[in-house]
Amino acid sequence: MPELTIRRASPEDAATISDIARRTFTETFGHLYDPSDLEAFLEESYDESVTRTGLSDPEKAYWLVEDLGAAVGHALAGPCELPHPDVTPACRELKRFYLLKSHQSGGTGSRLWTEIMAWLERDGSRDLWIGVWSENFGAQKFYGRRGFEKVGEYGFAVGRTIDREFILKRPAVG
Repeated sequence: MPELTIRRASPEDAATISDIARRTFTETFGHLYDPSDLEAFLEESYDESVTRTGLSDPEKAYWLVEDLGAAVGHALAGPCELPHPDVTPACRELKRFYLLKSHQSGGTGSRLWTEIMAWLERDGSRDLWIGVWSENFGAQKFYGRRGFEKVGEYGFAVGRTIDREFILKRPAVG
């Protein structure tokens, strides 16, 4: 079986990133929301033009995971925008980290994680942050094994639904 590829995405990948972002979010969380709320959220958050703008931002990095050329996952990291009083301009955040269920639990997540962490800490260790749904226990366990601890909560809106989201932090090492 050919090895999956993980690569940094460029603005030319906007349509692909937008599509896989919609697919992975819907596969993971779609059952939680009213269909009209979900569609409005997907359009606002993962529209191709929004994605292209993000891909052009030098402060952000996107990754694309491909299996035989087909997108099966993606990630996004950049400046921290989580609502916590300890967030500073030097902080960075893992904003998205998704794989289709068919490609989970095979080591791909760990490989993608390594790529992301290398980018986030390329200029030295710093405080790193993640927002994670309060009921996504698998993700919380994954992040906990990597030194992240809960330091707060906030409401994450998808239409009329406000999810309880945990704020996780891993302090700078050193």
